[in-house]
Amino acid sequence: MDILSFLSPKFLHKIGIWQYGVIPTSQIPFEPSVRQLCEQNSCRCYGTTWACPPAVLSVDHCQAQCFSYDKVLVFSAKYPLEDSFDFEGKHAGMLSFKETCDRLDEAVRSHLTRFLLLSNESCFRCTKCTYPDAPCRFPALLHPAIEGYGIFVQELAHRAKINYINGANTVSFFGALLF
Repeated sequence: MDILSFLSPKFLHKIGIWQYGVIPTSQIPFEPSVRQLCEQNSCRCYGTTWACPPAVLSVDHCQAQCFSYDKVLVFSAKYPLEDSFDFEGKHAGMLSFKETCDRLDEAVRSHLTRFLLLSNESCFRCTKCTYPDAPCRFPALLHPAIEGYGIFVQELAHRAKINYINGANTVSFFGALLF
């Protein structure tokens, strides 16, 4: 099924998606060094959530999971910042992007029986994640971190023909819907 047959460009923009492109999953650039950044805990989420490593298992496992789908809708959203040091604005954009991913998830659930939605960063659905002591409280709503899968997002954006950088005083976040 063509994803854009039920997700019009107008709808995608309405839910907060700035740019998007559809490519075959065979073009997803997996890069072990991306996962190594996770393992160095550069974002402080490693080992703290079901959306991030090591909970998402190995890059080989993630790659096999992604390649079990035919296509990927690569999408982004951009958010304005006061300046490059606007950390509050970056955080607000990150949370807003999570809501965009939730709206996309809700839209595709009635059309696709099988899909995987990868989002930015970690999962912030729960105040305290159950990882590793108990199963995820909301597994159907879990959107694993795109970087945690070992995906080189800058190259993924290039292959999907969307901008990685969207101008001064903006921050962009990326997701992927595999179907």
